[in-house]
Amino acid sequence: MAKTAVSIAVLYTLFAAFSTAINIVAQMLSIWAYTGPYAVEASILIGTAAGLPLRYLLEKRYIFAFKSNNIKHDGQLFVLYSFMGVFTTAIFWGVEYAFHLIFATDTMRYVGGVIGLAIGFYVKYQLDKKFVFVSGDKRVAV
Repeated sequence: MAKTAVSIAVLYTLFAAFSTAINIVAQMLSIWAYTGPYAVEASILIGTAAGLPLRYLLEKRYIFAFKSNNIKHDGQLFVLYSFMGVFTTAIFWGVEYAFHLIFATDTMRYVGGVIGLAIGFYVKYQLDKKFVFVSGDKRVAV
């Protein structure tokens, strides 16, 4: 059964919201556990890492309906998926850190994180659709 653009958008939004929640909760737990030097930077990194594997699996199956050939191929896809995330993570981190510097409160930093993640997720979908979850002849080599 082919998915419509609306159903893809709804699923992607739900997965992005779930991933955002995981990210922000992981950041909050990180800040709760450690408040020393570079605590904010560490929390952003931890939050980013917390949602990545689950998002990959959900998007691969339910958004792109993509089946990898074998475990090696799946690993290569995950590396490429993660690499595409470097660009969008820079967007997310930049917006969140800008809110941190401008407003200097945890609440506004998290608001910046949500905004940055929303922008990043949109860009990430476009990159994944074009470069990651495509047939072998169109894929960028890892």
